[in-house]
Amino acid sequence: MAAKGKGSLSASKGLMKNYLSELLTEDPVEPILEQKKQLDQLLQQASVTHNVDEKQLDVITSAKSLNKPPEITAKAEIKAKEKTAEPQIKVPATTEEPEAITTRKSKAEFTVKPEKNYRKGAFQAMFFDVAGLIVAVPLIELGGIHNVDKTNSLMGKPAWFKGVMLHRDEKINVVDTAQWIMPEKCNETLINSLNYQYVIMLNNSQWGLLAENLIDTVTLEQDDVKWLTDSTKRPWLAGLIKERMCALIDVDALIKMLSDGANIHQNT
Repeated sequence: MAAKGKGSLSASKGLMKNYLSELLTEDPVEPILEQKKQLDQLLQQASVTHNVDEKQLDVITSAKSLNKPPEITAKAEIKAKEKTAEPQIKVPATTEEPEAITTRKSKAEFTVKPEKNYRKGAFQAMFFDVAGLIVAVPLIELGGIHNVDKTNSLMGKPAWFKGVMLHRDEKINVVDTAQWIMPEKCNETLINSLNYQYVIMLNNSQWGLLAENLIDTVTLEQDDVKWLTDSTKRPWLAGLIKERMCALIDVDALIKMLSDGANIHQNT
């Protein structure tokens, strides 16, 4: 044991000499006496470390703890922590998704238009005009076209409600399209200049829009339309046809608005 201790001390001295030699090389102006004093101090500290009672070292690091693999030691520590940790309450798994919390405001802001049949590839749209304004209706949602006939006005209805027209025993609710779309521009001069000739029926409903002229029917591709997905501000508007810069009507939304007695600004 003593021989081993002398060997370790000799090795320590050699390491310290090399260390001091490197310091001297970096700073050659250091006084030699100061170097010798530092060396003696280091050697003295090495001797003190070597003379530590071996029994005391055994108390600090026993052979059992030194030979124990670090992985086993880590597992033992984790196990001990699990024993002392507070018991966890297990929540039963469920496949049901939590119900989304929605407010009236969130529903209004994020209402999305349902997908229409004509949103799948090419589709046909019919164009007509009212007071110089061109409007388009998807042909698949066109309920028919009638010539204008006598209408019976009803009391207490909005200005845009022209009246009820009879067609083969069918009652049609006729809409003055100009007064519905642009009530703020419908002065007496404009109203007197209107020359309504046709009633454009909306799908299978009893609502019909008055039109001055039927322009044409065109096949449109999906890219020809700037589609609108937010239905809160203009629910009646499906999109804008880019080339002609005109409105494509969302027929179902328009029927609902008319049934609710609302004009383009959703006012009664």
